[in-house]
Amino acid sequence: MISVDIKKNELIGEYKNAGSDYRATGCPDAAKVHDFVDKDLGKIAPYGIYDIAANAGWLNVGIDHDTAAFAVNSIRHWYEAVGCGRYSNADRLMVTADGGGSNGSRVRLWNLELQKLADETELILQVRHYPPGTSKCNKIEHRMFCHITQI
Repeated sequence: MISVDIKKNELIGEYKNAGSDYRATGCPDAAKVHDFVDKDLGKIAPYGIYDIAANAGWLNVGIDHDTAAFAVNSIRHWYEAVGCGRYSNADRLMVTADGGGSNGSRVRLWNLELQKLADETELILQVRHYPPGTSKCNKIEHRMFCHITQI
């Protein structure tokens, strides 16, 4: 994991944002797709954690690949930095995740890495996956990622 300061138009600012802005017909603003790939700066992989109870977010930004190991490591870093202090008496952690991608319900590495995390923290991990095609129902999409694209 790295810590990154993202400046306007350095990487994320020029990427597609579903917001609206008045433009003359046939003259759209050029935008890149949502994969956050830049030929000079490389690719970033954001992985966000939204704590519903605290109404607070945590964002890890990787510069390599979005893998199941990276996804679980993001949860691990959140738990070590914030979660264990905020919820010191907790014996379980519920994770809601998209149904596909690096944290998909059928990804074996995701399940293996989650088991490692459960063993390390001695927490019971409960995972609920959104059905395929419903990732936009995930609160992280609305609570955090909308702000990333506005930077």
